Amino acid sequence: MKLELSIYARGLKNVAGFGKGTSDPFAIVTRLSVNENEKPEVIGKTEVVKNNLSPDFVKVFKLEYGLGTPQRIAINLFDEVRKKTNIGMGSAVFDVGELLGARGNTQIKKLKKGGQLAATVRKSEGSGILRLKMRGEKLKNTEGMFGKSDPFFELSRKVASTGGQTWDNVYRSAHIKNNLNPVWDEATVELSVLCGGNLDHPLSITVYDHEKSGKHVLMGHAETSVNGLLQAYKNGAARPMQLSKKGKTTGSLIITKAETEGIMDEPPTAQMAATSISPTAPVMSVPVTTATATGVAVGSAARSFASAPQSTSKQGLFVDYVSGGCELNVCVAIDFTGSNGDPRKAGTLHHMYPGERNSYQKAIAAIVSILLQYDSDKKIPVYGFGAKYNGVVRHCFQCGAFPEADGLKGIMDAYESTFSSGLIMSRPTVFNEVLKTAAAKTDKLFEDALKRGGQSYTILLIVTDGAVSDVNATAECLKEVSSSPMSVVIVGVGNADFRAMQFLDDFAQSSGTRDIAQFVAFNEHSHSSQSLTKATLEEIPEQMVGYFQAREIDPLPPIVRSEDSMSNIDSMEAEEEIDLSLDINEEEIVITGGGDNFINGFDAK
Repeated sequence: MKLELSIYARGLKNVAGFGKGTSDPFAIVTRLSVNENEKPEVIGKTEVVKNNLSPDFVKVFKLEYGLGTPQRIAINLFDEVRKKTNIGMGSAVFDVGELLGARGNTQIKKLKKGGQLAATVRKSEGSGILRLKMRGEKLKNTEGMFGKSDPFFELSRKVASTGGQTWDNVYRSAHIKNNLNPVWDEATVELSVLCGGNLDHPLSITVYDHEKSGKHVLMGHAETSVNGLLQAYKNGAARPMQLSKKGKTTGSLIITKAETEGIMDEPPTAQMAATSISPTAPVMSVPVTTATATGVAVGSAARSFASAPQSTSKQGLFVDYVSGGCELNVCVAIDFTGSNGDPRKAGTLHHMYPGERNSYQKAIAAIVSILLQYDSDKKIPVYGFGAKYNGVVRHCFQCGAFPEADGLKGIMDAYESTFSSGLIMSRPTVFNEVLKTAAAKTDKLFEDALKRGGQSYTILLIVTDGAVSDVNATAECLKEVSSSPMSVVIVGVGNADFRAMQFLDDFAQSSGTRDIAQFVAFNEHSHSSQSLTKATLEEIPEQMVGYFQAREIDPLPPIVRSEDSMSNIDSMEAEEEIDLSLDINEEEIVITGGGDNFINGFDAK
């Protein structure tokens, strides 16, 4: 899925030095390595925002993300120092999955050097670019009798949210000194960033008088759209756009060029639309852009997908549902049948090794750690099956002392405590009661969410050491629960013959029911947690979107998170400085050390 990353900061510490004014911050975004075979990669650099300790960067970075493929980015802030070494202002690391799962797709982090840094992601859609050139005419002066304003303009797109309408800056021009009839340089803006590919999407053009202090003065604004700009270009000087401020006209804007290029008329195929593309091979440096003067530049250090085909793909719609607050819930079911072996003996599948996790724990840690990014309360039911209590075989029982475990640690505690609960590992291997129990809980969560005006979807993770005893009965049960808003991920651990389990994976296609099951053999991916999570989770976005679309349930409006309240900071603990060394010069940005502190999903906490 294609995403756009935007950045802003608040209350940064001034590091310019005594008598040297206010810092001029810029940011560098780096994709960190996620395994020992990868190198960190510089994605790009923002523009420099002069004399501003609370900058809103207009530079937007393009990312590729798949649900089962972890991706972490580092954002380093610097004060630009001409002809000398730039001064660090702070840094933070963001997990793209956590950003998607966060309220408003935004996280705000406290910086160790002072201030806050926020990152936001949203779906990227649309193709092509807009080339725009305009001039102002008879702008109202805001400098008083003895000076003239220094006008610049910003382009903003309207963002709909549950809290109302807001404007998101996407382009900022250079300012023209002492001129009430300014002619600005041509602007080139990606349509995916400007309007999401919708040429009628509301836009705002706001003109400011530039001030060295960074406290720019509003001169006027006008609302339009890309199509409105194209029409204004046709109208020419005879019918200029009118700027207004507090209901009064403050000048005119004459569009001298407005052209679109590279818009793809043909949507991609369904197969292309539903496929998540992996990041390209990492490089150690990227060209530096001169975004200070011209805003977003096509072909800049941030990867541009302006010419790539876009559509309302199921991967893209997954982002829409999550952005609208759809809650992803998680349930876990663990196989305690006798075929796992005596857990007290080394070499058996449930044996607990000092300082090392067994296959059950590794599978749970890798998969659940990703899914929990989308589960706001982190409360997870943990079920067991295939064991005897008081001489009776139970095919679905609670693991742990509480109906729901608290986060990944709670799941691990519940799992470990089950072995001291008096169970006797038994047989046969039956999923049906677990499936029905999870489906019933899923249906209730869904109904409760609808009553609140929300949405809900559940992923059931089953970890087992062998094939079910009655494959046909299990297939029929999967068919029965396929009407619930749920996906089922089955991970087989150990060396059993899992061919019958693959039948369950393929059953939906042959039976014509909704596909909700995915089976993966752990041993085929035990070398890499990323390989495991990609294989197990890649179908979930399509399954979730398919469920909602079949019931004509549209995504809710995206939630926009307030940026100003201190209570919005995700952690009151300041972020530790990232171990990443960057050599920044006029031609390129080079990583000279660090950036490889990847996290193995099997060891997730």
